[in-house]
Amino acid sequence: MSVVAPRIALIGTLDTKGAEIEYVRKRIRGLGGEPIVIDSGILGDASGSTADVTREQVAAAAGHSLDDIRKAGSRGRAVEMMREGVRAVCVRLHSEGRLQGALCLGGAEGALLGAYAMQALPLGVPKVIVSPSASGRRMFGPFIGSSDVLVMHSVVDILGLNPIAISVFDNAVAAVVGMATHAGRSPAGLGGRSVGVTMLGQTTPGVMQLRDALERAGWETVIFHANGVGGPAMEALARQGALAGVVDYTLSELANSLMDGIHATGPERLTVVGEMGLPQVVVPGCVDFFNQGAPETLPERYRQRRSYYHNPVATLVRLEPDEMAELGSLVAKRLNGARGPVSVVAPTRGFSLSDTQGNALWYPEADASFLRSLEASLRSGIAFERVDATVNDPAFADVVAERYLTITKEHAHA
Repeated sequence: MSVVAPRIALIGTLDTKGAEIEYVRKRIRGLGGEPIVIDSGILGDASGSTADVTREQVAAAAGHSLDDIRKAGSRGRAVEMMREGVRAVCVRLHSEGRLQGALCLGGAEGALLGAYAMQALPLGVPKVIVSPSASGRRMFGPFIGSSDVLVMHSVVDILGLNPIAISVFDNAVAAVVGMATHAGRSPAGLGGRSVGVTMLGQTTPGVMQLRDALERAGWETVIFHANGVGGPAMEALARQGALAGVVDYTLSELANSLMDGIHATGPERLTVVGEMGLPQVVVPGCVDFFNQGAPETLPERYRQRRSYYHNPVATLVRLEPDEMAELGSLVAKRLNGARGPVSVVAPTRGFSLSDTQGNALWYPEADASFLRSLEASLRSGIAFERVDATVNDPAFADVVAERYLTITKEHAHA
């Protein structure tokens, strides 16, 4: 069902972007939307546009006065304080049914202020950031998090209404109003028969076999790309009650966290599902490597290691036996706190496509070191099973599927 006059949170610093925000406000109205201008500015005076939610109100929503934020001691600390207010305002508006989309115009700090709010809005609510920071060799994690934020490069800095800026702004407005009008719904149907599964290209054949087996048994698989965002996104949905269980088939994010790789995640990874008491089957897929950039950018300390040229911007670097042992202990430590049923199923002939005999990352001594450490560190009550196969063998994936079906059935009758 289409939304009538979708209300769009329009976030920007009116002390520096007032004229631009006012132009976008008019464009939102012109396309049938209702803009709610939220002033995220801290210094200077608002000009060029009138806020529907003033900066003083934003600061108060964060539990501070604007003067307190201005006296924070550094620009970074002030932004941290103010972003809490922007988030609180947007979350409140959405909970009251008064927000169907969000659009932010901002430079580095302005975009981060809007992004923090957008990441707290539910999946499916349209979210667009327009920023000159959406370019170059920047990391986009702070803008996107694990949400569905769209980031558009402004091409020019956001200062003035020149023809390039107007073209970009018009497209951004059309995108957010169009999404809010014709879609803009949170996903429906997840829950009782939905299972989250992690995957990378190096575990795709195994996960495809697993998916087919689970779907034949009446489960709906939701696959997450384990690239540093996918695992946390899966766990966030589990926390929201959208998943009934998990098959964590690909643990490369843990290897990256240990080695400070590109796909590293935070300390909660591999703990959330257990804390929720949900059933989970864990497979050490892709624990053999961590992710680095293009081959020519590989740090000197890694150049003598086994590695695999994955694509022009990605190199997979092999972990050594001592690192694998440490990783096995880390995986066990995070699983040991689980309140729900856990089954660990481990292949003994390779953890990824490249970690098989004759391929670039094959290192059986290192794999054995991981398995010994993992098995020795798991608490009693967590099932641990070795399977004489590679992680992508169809027979191995079928074993994983069977273990998931078994523990979910037992969990349902517990």
